[in-house]
Amino acid sequence: MKSDLDLLMKKKNLDAILVLGDAQNNPPMVYFTGAVHVNDATLIKKRGAQPVIFCNDMEREEAAKSGLEVRLYREYPWKELLKEANDDWALMLAIRLQRIFMEYEIKGRVGVYGHTDFSSTFSVVNHFQDLEPEIEIVGEIRENSLISQAMETKSTDEVARIRDMGLRTIEVVGLTADFLKSRNVDDNEVLLNENGSALTIRDVKQKINLWLAERNAVPSAGYIFSIGRDAGIPHSQGNPADELGLGQTIVFDLYPQEQGGGYFYDFTRTWCLGYAPPEAQDLYDQVLEAYNKTVESMKINTIFKDYQRMACEYFESKGHSTPLNSPAPQEGYVHSIGHGLGINIHERPFSSFQVGDDNILSPGAVVTIEPGLYYPDKGLGIRIEDSYWVRPDGKMELLAEYPYDFVLEMKHWKPNKQNENE
Repeated sequence: MKSDLDLLMKKKNLDAILVLGDAQNNPPMVYFTGAVHVNDATLIKKRGAQPVIFCNDMEREEAAKSGLEVRLYREYPWKELLKEANDDWALMLAIRLQRIFMEYEIKGRVGVYGHTDFSSTFSVVNHFQDLEPEIEIVGEIRENSLISQAMETKSTDEVARIRDMGLRTIEVVGLTADFLKSRNVDDNEVLLNENGSALTIRDVKQKINLWLAERNAVPSAGYIFSIGRDAGIPHSQGNPADELGLGQTIVFDLYPQEQGGGYFYDFTRTWCLGYAPPEAQDLYDQVLEAYNKTVESMKINTIFKDYQRMACEYFESKGHSTPLNSPAPQEGYVHSIGHGLGINIHERPFSSFQVGDDNILSPGAVVTIEPGLYYPDKGLGIRIEDSYWVRPDGKMELLAEYPYDFVLEMKHWKPNKQNENE
């Protein structure tokens, strides 16, 4: 949490942190400011002090919405600084940063974060290091950075925002299910639009996009709605031209975000329309059992990847390849059991075997649980996913409830004996 920042800075031996870039769709900046409309901002936080944001005049009122102390770039006149820098803009920006650091008496080790153009930031930082060789600018791998570790646990306000996104998400999922169930079906078991044309992935996504927009939810990282072979490829977002047919697995992984780069939700259901072939039903039952076993076993302050091991052992007992004994399986169970969720769609704690034992189910963490099985050459893919809050009292709270029905019954189609036995 933000309240842990000073302690984390002390542990990492950082005297200050520097966050650069826009205050929208920039997780490190959004973490401090919220998704306010501020471009090209500079935020500094000295250890033991409150953050300060620097911005242009035009955005001073937007910056003020962050609740932070706001300073304006015009306090450091750019014409004078550019003249001092001999018309070198990168050097001018480095001199401005130097003046800010001098004013706030920032010295020592400074961690740098944020989403910016790498080339320009690299140039400014190089100039700054020449100006201030005694200040050490420190970069970190995102997964283990100071801000990522702070984000790992959420306040009740943050959880409320994720829960709210969850409610919006399942509304859209429910509308999608109702829309599919209401379609007419032709003799080839293909779903139809109202004009009689075949219903495609593109048609369904147009509906989903509208329903998301109506709820102020943004598919900023896309989403997955795939059928058949594509459903067997975990991150395939689906072929827009694919037609929707009965008896094929559909993976619907929806992970919308608040406007401006705020909090995500993450949710998946797998459906078969009308009926499920026996092999698909068998895989679904195994995935649902793995999901239930994982959720029932989860305990506070345990190592997240221990549940990955549990899922792998279960799936291997059913004859599937997993990361436990295959370095990069292409079918079977091919990913990890879950990940942290917040301003990033994937954040700490992680559950893959590559991460450290410090990725735990800490009080306040929000995590996904998402076992799956994938057989693209068989045209089969199954995933079930929900998001949970590790409550401080030790309980695992499901943030948005939705049924686990695999087969969606069609309103205008009835199974015959042949497809009941397929």
